[in-house]
Amino acid sequence: MHILSIVRIVGILVMCFSVAMLAPAFVALIYGDGGGKAFMQSFVISLIVGTTLWWSCHSHKQELRSREGFIIVVAFWVVLGSLASIPFMLFEYPDLTVASSFFEAFSGLTTTGATTIVGLDDLPKAILFYRQLLQWMGGMGIIVLAVAIIPLLGIGGMSLYRAEMSGPMKEQKMRPRIAETAKILWFIYASLTILCALAYYLAGMSPFDAISHSFSTVSIGGFSTHDASIGYFNDSWINLITVVFLWISACNFALHFRAFSEINKGGFFKIYRNDPEFRFFVSIQVILILICSAVMLSHSYFETTWENIEQVIFQSVSISTTTGYTTSDFSAWPSFVPMLLIIASFIGGCAGSVGGGVRVARILVLYLQGKRELKLFVHPNLVYPIKWGKRILDERVIGSIWAFFSAYLLVFIICLLGVIACGVDVFNAFNAVLACINNLGPAMGIVNSNMVEIPDSAKCILTIAMVCGRLEIFTLLALFSPTFWKA
Repeated sequence: MHILSIVRIVGILVMCFSVAMLAPAFVALIYGDGGGKAFMQSFVISLIVGTTLWWSCHSHKQELRSREGFIIVVAFWVVLGSLASIPFMLFEYPDLTVASSFFEAFSGLTTTGATTIVGLDDLPKAILFYRQLLQWMGGMGIIVLAVAIIPLLGIGGMSLYRAEMSGPMKEQKMRPRIAETAKILWFIYASLTILCALAYYLAGMSPFDAISHSFSTVSIGGFSTHDASIGYFNDSWINLITVVFLWISACNFALHFRAFSEINKGGFFKIYRNDPEFRFFVSIQVILILICSAVMLSHSYFETTWENIEQVIFQSVSISTTTGYTTSDFSAWPSFVPMLLIIASFIGGCAGSVGGGVRVARILVLYLQGKRELKLFVHPNLVYPIKWGKRILDERVIGSIWAFFSAYLLVFIICLLGVIACGVDVFNAFNAVLACINNLGPAMGIVNSNMVEIPDSAKCILTIAMVCGRLEIFTLLALFSPTFWKA
């Protein structure tokens, strides 16, 4: 185990992250409403930590294996989340506890979107921008960004990519070299962000709100610069733009790349049409919207038919993709609708997307496996392989998905019991853990808009749940396996 090489890489990554502190400091300089000093102090502290880690081990440049890649991912997220909490602890307003500061930082980096801050409309622009920036950086995964500069680090990148990316198809590559793949992913990600910001601006948002919300929309994060979230703008065009970009961001980014690479050959729509996960994702979205629309219209919850449908479309997409934007208090809707949407967040986005949850690809494989078991129950000798498009899935892939699903439920139950032990009642504890492990943000009960009423001890558990959800359980659980540490 090349521990010193791992420390060196983490140090370089922390130094790179420290530069991000300068962006909100620049925003504070532009608007002159405070926060600049805290970010400059945070920049210095982060730079010193990163430099110390790197310099103490700068001569160690061994080639890293797969397990070292997993350690780097976990160590970097822990160190990064800890350093990202420093500005929140330095602010006089909002006056956050240490637990709340860590929770807010990890919520941003894991794109969960749960917050412990109220009164967003009165906060300095620098703080608001920083929260959005954390989500944007965490959206695709900072490790994938680091892989793009692997030649500077002197290590192989595939182990990092496997630890960070998600889904049963994560072994597939768009290009032979992982550095090139990471660059392509980030080009798509940055391009979507620019297009989203421009669309928001043309729809009537201020430049600051447009840029800030593009960060949290494309990252499927859900943080907003206003307490009322997207509902603050009360604009149908802004709602539509949000839905479109959430749909795009919840799809596999590798699929976007393949589609655009075929655009000159006339195969753009064919790529999407032939992808089984994309078809399943669209089916889920359509079914959710139809069911929720029928329920809302039957209750005539909003005044007009169009308002009912518009609100349902927005909230269905936002919650089911684990974004967490709101245009109204959806937890006050007829109880069937919010409960259905909360359960749908377990499915989340597609594999290879920035969404949370179990992921559509895994749910599809579990569904196909269930169909096969029913047929085998009737015809025990039937040979019935599970296909992904035209390719037969390896039984090991199917087994690993069942193992992941079991681990997901186990971690959920453990976190649920832990939050209950901290004094939170069962209903609110269930919603809080669900919102964090699915990287969703809002849920029902006392966590329908923020986590202010959750005790600090429970926030510590929920912070762990957010990281588990973001790193997809196994990356963390692997570190607790004795086999992992054997030479």
